[in-house]
Amino acid sequence: MIEVLRAGALTTVQDQGRPGFAHLGVPRSGALDPAALRLANRLVGNPEAAAGLEITLTGCQLRFTRAATVAVTGADVEIRVDRRPADVGRPLSVPAGAVLRIGPARTGVRNWLAVSGGLDVPPVLGSRATDTLSGLGPPPVRDGDRLPLGSPVGNPAPVDVTVTAPVTDELRLTLRLGPRHDWFTPAALNLLLTTPYAVSPLSNRVGARLVGAPLPRAVADELPSEGLVLGAVQVPADGQPLIFLADHPTTGGYPVIGVVDEVAPLAQARPGTTVRFHGPQR
Repeated sequence: MIEVLRAGALTTVQDQGRPGFAHLGVPRSGALDPAALRLANRLVGNPEAAAGLEITLTGCQLRFTRAATVAVTGADVEIRVDRRPADVGRPLSVPAGAVLRIGPARTGVRNWLAVSGGLDVPPVLGSRATDTLSGLGPPPVRDGDRLPLGSPVGNPAPVDVTVTAPVTDELRLTLRLGPRHDWFTPAALNLLLTTPYAVSPLSNRVGARLVGAPLPRAVADELPSEGLVLGAVQVPADGQPLIFLADHPTTGGYPVIGVVDEVAPLAQARPGTTVRFHGPQR
């Protein structure tokens, strides 16, 4: 069992999500950087699909009622097991009764914590992930919560260090135009692919809102709601692009100018981070 002493700004249970239910209006959800959670699970000997915690910006403090192996991946943070300092990206032994302290992110935004045995909260539609938009899955973690653990099934990985992609102040995202790029003027497409945008403080697990040059429309009509996918770049009435992330809605009524190939880097994008789009040929 894990006792939550301090949950932080937003800590949620996440796994690899619940794919296959978009036709029912249920998005995939899951970790914003699935590879980071898979790595944490491998480090502690869990199956890659095991549930862990996604910790946002301010860190958390957890007491373990049983001995466990844990691993923290993602942002650069200070980690302590009781008073003993520890490292990101390697398996850590936590004795029964010890307190794991994960500090605020020095760079980036999020960390992922895996615990041997995984978090054994009840699954919903085959996943233990918290969907912050629909409310499916367990609620966000709160101070005083007690999180059940499963039984360990494997041994910790015999590694001393892992290498992760550095957090940068500028992201270059590959964009494939469509399906509604023809609703925008040629000038809008040129702006999108040649000018920088900045991540807005209003971003969250649903989407990364961007601030920059507004994208003028060529078609002023209303669009009936249609399907949305992970990475869809929707343009609301104010002309500012919005990149949909893990907890995105499955339908929307604003035109989608394109789809980003890989959204995981946005999991570590702080407000003000520069975002540049480029086509797949560049």
